[in-house]
Amino acid sequence: MNNQQKLAELAVKIGVNLQPDQSLVINTPIECSDFARMVAEAAYKAGAWDVRMNYSDEKFSRIRYKNAGLKALEEVPQWFVDKQKDVVSRGAAVISIYAEDPDLFADVDPTKIKAASAAVQRATEAYHMAMMNNQCRWCVVSVPTAGWAKKVFPDVPEDEATDKLWAAILKATRADLEDPVAAWQACNQNFEAKTKFLNDHQFDKFIYKNGRGTCIEVGMPENHIWAGGSEKAQDGVEFFPNIPTEEVFCAPHRDRINGTLVSSHPLVYNGQLIDKFSLSFKDGVVTGYTAQVGQDALKTLVEASKGSDRLGEIALVPYHSPISDMNLLFYNTLFDENASCHFALGAAYPTCVEGGETMDPEALKAAGLNYSTTHVDFMVGTEDLSIVGVKKDGTEVQIFKDGDWAI
Repeated sequence: MNNQQKLAELAVKIGVNLQPDQSLVINTPIECSDFARMVAEAAYKAGAWDVRMNYSDEKFSRIRYKNAGLKALEEVPQWFVDKQKDVVSRGAAVISIYAEDPDLFADVDPTKIKAASAAVQRATEAYHMAMMNNQCRWCVVSVPTAGWAKKVFPDVPEDEATDKLWAAILKATRADLEDPVAAWQACNQNFEAKTKFLNDHQFDKFIYKNGRGTCIEVGMPENHIWAGGSEKAQDGVEFFPNIPTEEVFCAPHRDRINGTLVSSHPLVYNGQLIDKFSLSFKDGVVTGYTAQVGQDALKTLVEASKGSDRLGEIALVPYHSPISDMNLLFYNTLFDENASCHFALGAAYPTCVEGGETMDPEALKAAGLNYSTTHVDFMVGTEDLSIVGVKKDGTEVQIFKDGDWAI
């Protein structure tokens, strides 16, 4: 078995932890079809009832954005909605291969991208909430495409860039090891120790500061739950939503966020690059934002949907994590977010508060969690980042110092 096949097996056995006679859905760009077939083979070997493949084509999407009108872009066919509902009703597992060309949509009207994205989010809201509630087991992995590889390694020929990106991905996912499955199982113990510490302390808020200008207080909801590494689905089976992952995460209180966050990494949102940006918050709401690159795309993100102007996730990642130590900018959130502390605009994971998986949107809001059809991570971690946890009695505990865990 080569290392690419090991990664495919990881996605099946550790990612979604596919059970015998369970169906699997694979969402993949057409450029990643060879790897997607490896995943399908690994799934059948693991006892899958059946595997369904959903192909996407971002080069066609660019053609559509350039030529279709807004009305057409806002139309979501019922068969597409029904297909998403079927995934949930079957209890299928879902593996999504995430690999975007960061520059492909640079000259596309962002209002068109916003219209199409918002329409799909509205139409498939129930599906996405089922995923966020861990009603189905899901996993996101990435493999190279030519456009993405050239963005990461612009100074070498395309084939060499693809090979170099493959090598980086296999290292980051531990798929280059003798037994990657065992490696991830061992790694999970570190996540368990960190989440136990944070859950036991139930900090009332966190104070972030660094030299780039990040200075913010992030309040936490009562009875919040930190998670990291593997999670447990509603059927009681553990799974890894992201491969790779180096984060422990929770949901902040939607109304108790005040200050400024300054990005530490570029963000690719709907195929458009946003870089060197900052967001200011007052009582949880974004009150100002600016970007040196991608201002219009940042505006589209903040205004994407109801709740996309609030934070839904707080995530802690040491500056000297295995991915960060590679000193490589991936231009891909799955990897860059695991090299840096980050937040997410939009939806909170309901599982991040006690009893959240059974709450409707209004109950989640009452519990302090943000509800939205958007969820987009952005990175703020730096080598000088300080994070202090503050308890209700005012006791302060240094959580991060100089970018790394202090506990």
